[in-house]
Amino acid sequence: MRSISRVAGVSINTVTKLLVDAGEACAAYHDEHVRNVKASRVQCDEIWSFTYAKAKNVAKAKAAPEVAGDVWTWTGLDADSKMIVSWLVGGRDGSYAMEFMDDLAKRLANRVQLTTDGHRAYLEAVEGAFGDDVDYAQLVKLYGAAPESAKGRYSPAECIGARKERVTGNPDRDHVSTSYVERQNLTMRMSMRRFTRLTNGFSKKVENHCHALALYFVHYNFCRLHKSLKVTPAMAAGVSDTLHDMEWVVGLIDARAPKPGPRGPYKKSDGGNSN
Repeated sequence: MRSISRVAGVSINTVTKLLVDAGEACAAYHDEHVRNVKASRVQCDEIWSFTYAKAKNVAKAKAAPEVAGDVWTWTGLDADSKMIVSWLVGGRDGSYAMEFMDDLAKRLANRVQLTTDGHRAYLEAVEGAFGDDVDYAQLVKLYGAAPESAKGRYSPAECIGARKERVTGNPDRDHVSTSYVERQNLTMRMSMRRFTRLTNGFSKKVENHCHALALYFVHYNFCRLHKSLKVTPAMAAGVSDTLHDMEWVVGLIDARAPKPGPRGPYKKSDGGNSN
């Protein structure tokens, strides 16, 4: 954002206000238009980031807000159209899992096969949101110890296998997978500096983190041609029949801008004469 302010020759406050306006407009558009999505397979996952400071540094951070630390973005992706149907920013506990699944269920038009990772919070959340009206399975990954050479720095443990567990309904084992939504996680990290690991470009406010995500998801769903599908995810899902661009996004912002009020009556100056 500071780079943009330097290139454009405007104040950082101007760029920040534009991000807020864009985030609010895009969040409202997603909420209104991504409804009654006809999908057959949905994959869900969570991606980690942090705001203001990493969780281990919050205690000694100066004037850290209450929501500083780890923040997770929950995403639900249609495996066929690659459309992000639902997303939520927050913690990784059961309450956020239930809120996320409730929102996802309300946006789907039909029964789907649902796959998540082995995070236990999903079990109660999926049951509460879908009941028995879902074919649900978990892909539980099995990890080994991290290599000795990676100790002391970021390096995920080696995945040595995965186990498919049926939870509800009759899911097709051949499609019990989280590959597409995990690939979407990589796209997010590559597309938004805020998600880059070992960076100083992280979000300082969770509100701005959400605004950036709202803008990203609308651009991804409605403006960005998918390389293999040759259309946008929204077009592939039947939610939109138009390829949109950033000028359209600007139009969403302008449409939400408050209209200027009527001006007061013109008053002629008396030239400084108080009489």
